[in-house]
Amino acid sequence: MKSEEIKRRALTLDDCMHVTEDGVEFWYAREIKEVFGYTEWRNFESAIKKAMISAEGTKTPVESQFVGLNKLVEGNGVAPRSIKDYMLTRYACYLITQNGDPRKEEIAFAQSYFALQTRKQELIEERMEAISRIAARDGLSEAEKLFSANMYEHGVTSEGIGRVRSKGDRALFGGITTTGMKKRLGVTSGPLADHLPGVTIAAKQLATEITNHNMIENDLQGESPITAEHVQNNESVRSLLADRGINPEELPAEEDVKKLRRKVTRDEKELEAGSKGFAR
Repeated sequence: MKSEEIKRRALTLDDCMHVTEDGVEFWYAREIKEVFGYTEWRNFESAIKKAMISAEGTKTPVESQFVGLNKLVEGNGVAPRSIKDYMLTRYACYLITQNGDPRKEEIAFAQSYFALQTRKQELIEERMEAISRIAARDGLSEAEKLFSANMYEHGVTSEGIGRVRSKGDRALFGGITTTGMKKRLGVTSGPLADHLPGVTIAAKQLATEITNHNMIENDLQGESPITAEHVQNNESVRSLLADRGINPEELPAEEDVKKLRRKVTRDEKELEAGSKGFAR
């Protein structure tokens, strides 16, 4: 998401924010549903109800964070009608985002906006990048777990699975092994993928998904044919990146994903601890 778009959305939510006499920030659900990526009210209300259940799970009084109300709205030449709405605290809004897909820009933005007590644009951008990279890393992990399980079912030993994945890395990184890339990037512990930029993580996942698909579709059996397939797919993905001026082995390392997770979790805990609800 571009900086200009982040700023526009932040200003929209700033403008929609209301404050009670007790100083509690809140938003009307109908005023902000589209910022969350919802066009249909019934779908957004469903997400709100899921968030209420989440609040109960954290022993947060639901009524202090979510207040249902009815509003009278006037139609074009028809009698006023009553519609359902909610007053949502900052924490309530954050819980709603927790039921969404962080790979969606709207959800990633809303998570960042409501998690941060300050809404400085650069902090929102930084947190959105962290969420995006964490989501990409989780996607790669899921793909690799499935790939390993399917390779085992297709006759590849545990040691062979490691060799297949290693040769795939070598193809993606222009002949540099996984160990070589760790040395190149200064990675002293943990998986290489935890230190790769998002574009490289996505490239590894794409190659893995293609190999996994073709292994099953073509019933490839044994280490040799699966290795050949995986190497070819990594070479193809590398070629695609090269056409766009990207050489994976030349990209610098990024912050360890494990540290990013801790930062995001810290934001969440601070928000929960500092959540101030509606007076009852």
